[in-house]
Amino acid sequence: MSISTDELLFHEVALTLFPGIGPQLTRQLMSYGGSAKNVLMLPPGKLRKIPGVGPTTVATLTGAERGLALKKAEDSLRKAEKDGVQLLFYTSKTYPRRLKLIPDAPTLLYYQGTADLNQDKTLAIVGTRQATDYGRDQTERLVQGLVAHRPLVVSGLAYGIDIAAHRAALQEGLETVGVMATGLDVIYPHAHRKTAEKMLTQGGLLTEFAFGTPPDRYNFPMRNRIIAGLSDGTVVVEAAKKGGALITAEIALGYDRDVLAIPGNLGSLASEGCNNLIKANKAALYGEPADLEQLLNWDAALHQSGKFRPTPTYDPADFTAEEFLLLEVLLASKEEQMDNLSWKTQLPVNKVATLLLGLEFRGVVKALPGKKFVLV
Repeated sequence: MSISTDELLFHEVALTLFPGIGPQLTRQLMSYGGSAKNVLMLPPGKLRKIPGVGPTTVATLTGAERGLALKKAEDSLRKAEKDGVQLLFYTSKTYPRRLKLIPDAPTLLYYQGTADLNQDKTLAIVGTRQATDYGRDQTERLVQGLVAHRPLVVSGLAYGIDIAAHRAALQEGLETVGVMATGLDVIYPHAHRKTAEKMLTQGGLLTEFAFGTPPDRYNFPMRNRIIAGLSDGTVVVEAAKKGGALITAEIALGYDRDVLAIPGNLGSLASEGCNNLIKANKAALYGEPADLEQLLNWDAALHQSGKFRPTPTYDPADFTAEEFLLLEVLLASKEEQMDNLSWKTQLPVNKVATLLLGLEFRGVVKALPGKKFVLV
């Protein structure tokens, strides 16, 4: 088989196309194999020795599914090259750093667009598909209040609040990314195709699902975790008592990300979910841009008052690749326990301990009780 695209990426894509092998198992396999190519070359005997790998997984990796996965990977790489789609494996330097911090991060992302997925400021805006005029007006008002910060606006390309957020961002000249529950070549709903096409030149489209994947209902909760994980915070504009927007909010809370909600009339069913989030102290009330700025530390006035400590910057040339990986995690999470650092960087705990000791001697990090570490 001849293929022009990088061989490493070919095997990484192939590993994601085996049925029943999700993000957690992929990371386990990669930690033992060292690379996707090595994993796919392991004989059944060695695969069985990997913790968490059972007979079904061994049969999948070495049986008939193997040839099918390799063929699909070859087809995917060719289509990606033809359509200008980036394939971002979780070990890639261009993989969104915020997503790397969540425990169930997608193994592979399909991305088409112009926006930097690692922008300094990102915000998710979500809500009901059955948006009211109030919800749409509040969405536009919210986006207009973000213009000075130039954040990346993230949503799900769905009817209602999602598409209102994308269109408001485009109108205000902000970049906006739509996270899809389908393959990149399956725009859903089809009615939003024109907006999606415009987003490709002022933002982008992102998914973890392979080309051709239809809008299966089980894909949407998975899509929601990417929206939450890709963003510094999530604003729920309008939501009924139950729905996808509330699922996204709960996921964001589970990732220790900030959540805000716009309140509505007590008699409005479309705002019942937002009001309940605020009532339960699961979301901060959004009434004006200052509410969001202060919660996410986007308030320029805090810089001037001296109350805000600027985020430190580091030159990668001053550190090894593994040291800089630790610094990226600490920059994003501010404070982290050693075992969590090991998990998020995919480095052995003893290696992390050695690296942290060296960084501590250099005055870059500081140890806290409970094996926690922060940047100095």
